[in-house]
Amino acid sequence: QVQLVESGGGLVQAGGSLRLSCAVSGNIVVINDMGWYRQAAGKQRELVASITRGGSINYADSVKGRFTISRDNAKNTVYLQMSNLKPEDTTLYYCNAEVKTTSVTIKYWGRGTQVTVSS
Repeated sequence: QVQLVESGGGLVQAGGSLRLSCAVSGNIVVINDMGWYRQAAGKQRELVASITRGGSINYADSVKGRFTISRDNAKNTVYLQMSNLKPEDTTLYYCNAEVKTTSVTIKYWGRGTQVTVSS
């Protein structure tokens, strides 16, 4: 069993900052790609940022220059530092991690953490 637990969401004013964390636990051999996605009501889940085990990073155009993804491989944790937040960033944010266990390699999802940005 593998679990992803997100934290750090909340309510912030436009222009403010939040830091999301996602800790992965369980039967882990190695964690490959990790990332953050978001999904607004009635829309498809979209990639916000991703990071490989080696540190290669990809950002959605809408967050470039405002969000920073990082990971701590020793802690099996991925972070998303969000700055200069805008009302349109309001939605649920989901953590994703490709985890190799002793038997399979599967992409797991967290339950999501709500980010609300007031204008």
